[in-house]
This record gives sequence, structure tokens and C-alpha cells, in this order.
Amino acid sequence: MRYIKVLSAIGLVFSLFGCEKMSYFQVNPNAPTVADPSLELNNIEQIAFNTISTDAGLASRQLAYTQSASAAQYYAWQRGSMSYGNISQVVKMQQEAARTGKTNYIYLGKFFTCYFIIGMTQTFGDIPYSQMMQSMADNNYDSTAIKPAYDLQHDVYLGVLNELKVASDSLIDNGVTLEGDIVYGGNITQWKQLINSFTLRVLMSLSLKAGDATLNIQQRFNDIVSNPTQYPLMGSNSDNGALPFYNITGNQYPYYNNNSMKTDFYLDSSFVHMLQVLNDPRLFVYGEPTPNAVADNLPASDFNAYGGLWGSGALSDNITKRGDGEASAINNRYAYDPINESSLLMGYSELQFILAEAAARGWISGSPSSYYMNGIQASLQFSDYNSTYSSTDMQNYVSQPSLTLQTGTEIQQIITQKYISMFMNVGWQPFYEYLRTGFPTLEVTGSGIVNQVNGVNAVPKRWMYPLDEYTNNPTNVQNAVTRQYPGGDNVNGVMWLLQQ
Repeated sequence: MRYIKVLSAIGLVFSLFGCEKMSYFQVNPNAPTVADPSLELNNIEQIAFNTISTDAGLASRQLAYTQSASAAQYYAWQRGSMSYGNISQVVKMQQEAARTGKTNYIYLGKFFTCYFIIGMTQTFGDIPYSQMMQSMADNNYDSTAIKPAYDLQHDVYLGVLNELKVASDSLIDNGVTLEGDIVYGGNITQWKQLINSFTLRVLMSLSLKAGDATLNIQQRFNDIVSNPTQYPLMGSNSDNGALPFYNITGNQYPYYNNNSMKTDFYLDSSFVHMLQVLNDPRLFVYGEPTPNAVADNLPASDFNAYGGLWGSGALSDNITKRGDGEASAINNRYAYDPINESSLLMGYSELQFILAEAAARGWISGSPSSYYMNGIQASLQFSDYNSTYSSTDMQNYVSQPSLTLQTGTEIQQIITQKYISMFMNVGWQPFYEYLRTGFPTLEVTGSGIVNQVNGVNAVPKRWMYPLDEYTNNPTNVQNAVTRQYPGGDNVNGVMWLLQQ
């Protein structure tokens, strides 16, 4: 089951879980009711940019877990959570920005709201959007806010795309310091680069709806790419939307010194096999050699030194294989390095893969191969932990004929490389890419899989709506389910976004 953190906004003394009814509250005259927007920005960034998730790695067949039967690994999840609590914090930042005249925080707030909204609609399908956002912006918690209607997913995307454009167009370097920014240090140009790059991600997530005249996906995409002066994009890894970690308590890598990370997480066998076939040196920084390989004195740079566990296989079988010394644990750095690699909301390598796919689809001019190779090289550079592989190793890798884009398999190759680059980062993005494209295949043949469609093991397509919605907003949530999912609110329903 996927969990999205829900935090209360400063100065708002209520709990907003899903669309839960807000109870009466009293204002404490001794507590501050206003705050500089910079204080809010720091908190929001720590929530939005911290995308490290083992559950996403398990569901995406990059990891396997051996302590118990993981719901993410075996597709046993059910309900997700809304993130309006995070959005309420963003709204509070925007209100304080309006009060203090610091308008850039307002437009950053639009970006963060869009980020959280996209996460919710990819989780469920239709969600409360227009009525909910209007009520939050107006501080008007009437019956509409308590029981908001659900917007069509199509309309949610349209609203988000329009808001992202406003955010990018309106951010200006006006000489007012953007304080509290722990990601870009107040650099407005880099924020615009991230917002525009993220907009391309959103547009690409709509690839199955490229013919929709209202969304006008291809034109929107081309408008950004063809006008770098107005819509700058990330130009290198130095522009990554990244949250760095420090060896300071409270600011360390999320799984630093985590006992389960030290003993229970292993690489999935299909992922290991993929990297071995490609002679991909990232295997050496993603995993550890098997105990048997170490006993045989195989070097860590030997692809034969690695083996994985069967992600869909029975837990007992994986425990046996682990005990026999045939499995590669996740690399030690994920548990033992307090800094490790930064957490990405979005990185330069992903942007390059998006551009490669757009060029392959004919949305933009340019060479798909050039973008694709740029993405691979950027990923190699980002993941090169402690200079594990040299520039020569990287060049040898990208020079392999097997990596050259082949006619008819361009999308599969591009998405496969994007998938490899997203190991233990960018949250659930690799799983969403699979749902959109079908690449790479996530195997479900083992007996451990819980989810089935017509008696056949299957990868879920979504999460069910929270129970709170059925308690507090029953009519609207049921209407949303009825119009979207003939089979009811279940994890195998195919949302509009994924319908061919």
C-alpha cells in the first residue's frame, strides 16, 4: 500500500485527511497565526523532494524483500491516501506570500500544488480538484469543501497544465531574495527549468491521449522545447531537482542505519539479469556481490558476481536462496552512508529520456538517439558512487551496439534506460512509466503474487480511494467510481489516463 505523507499547515489547526470534515477549532491568542513564506517553503521542499521509496522499488521489480511478504512486492495493496494536507501547507505559504508581497512564493506554490495533484490523480484517477482548491484558497470550509465533487481526470490534467504554465511565466528574478530554498538556493532560473521540465513529464504521461484536442499535448510540448528563452529546461545534473543529504541528525539519507536495509533488501533477479545482459556498470553501485561470489574471490566488477531473488516467487524460496549465498543484497551505501545520493523530484537524465521519446514519437524535431545517449550518460554520472567506474567504463558502455536505438524498439529501449536510471529514486515514477508503456515487463508468474484478474496474476493499475472518503464524502466518491470503473473501486480498474 502506498502512503503519502499528510502534514498540517502552520496556523491551520485542523486535520485534512482525504476530504474529512473539519471540526470546530479555537484560535490560541498566544500562538502565531502568520509566518514568513520562507519557513513554509523549507518544509514543503523536504516533503516534495524526498522521493526515496523501497516500496516503489519492490513494485517495480528492482528489489525483493526477505523479512516478510511485502504488499508492494506481491501486489497486495489496496487503499491509498490523499495529500491535501501537503497542499494546505502550500496554500498557507501562498497566503503569507500575498500578505508580505513576496509573489515568487505564490508561483512556486502553484508548482508544488500541481506536483501533489498529479501524484494523487495517478494514484486514484478522478479526484476532488476544482471545488477543493477553491475552498482552500478562500479559507471557506463550507459544505462544498467538506463534500467536494470529483473532477474528471482529463479536467484535472488540463487544470494542472494551465497552472504550470502560469507558474513558469510568472516567476521573475525581481531582486527579492527567495529565502528558505534548500534546493536551488533561490535561483529563479533553475526553478523555471524544473517547472518546465516537470511540465514535459506531465505531458508525456498523457502519451496515450495525444489526439485530445483540448489538451493539445503535442503543441504544448513543442511550445516549451522550441522556445528555450521563455521556457528554459534543465541543462545538466547540476540543475537536478534534488534534495541533498548531510551527516547531521535529521538530515541524513532516509535509510541510513536502517536495520532492515542492512539485512532484508536484495536485488530482483529480472533487474540483475537486465543489467548483466547490457553489461551495465550501475549494477556495481546498486547491489553487492553474492556471498558465494565473495567466497570465490570474484571481483565486484565481475558481472557474474551478482544474482537476484525472484520478485514474484514465494517468500520461502527467496529465503532459501538468500541462505544459500546466491543473492545480491542492495548496495551497502543505502544503509551505511548518511549522505549517499540526493533524492530527486526530477533529474536531468529523465528529461533527456522524455525528449528522446518525444522525438521518437515525432512530437519534436531532433535526434532521439542523441537525447537517449545524453540521458544514459547523465544517469551514469549521477549514480557513480565514489567513482566506482571510470569515464572509460562509461564510454565503453554507451558504445555497445546493443544500446543503439533500433527501428521499431525505440520506445522500449528509452523506457528501459529510464527505468534503470530511477533505481531507489524519483518515487513511483518507474512504476507509472510501466503502466503507461508496458516497459519493461514486470513479471508476475510466481506463486507469491496476490493480485489477480480473472484468475491470472496481474500488476495493479491503481489504488482504491481512502475509506475516509466513503465516510465523509460518500455520494461524490461513489459517483466517481461508477463513472470510471464498471467493476467497482478496485486496484485493477483502468483509469482514463491509461485507456487506449
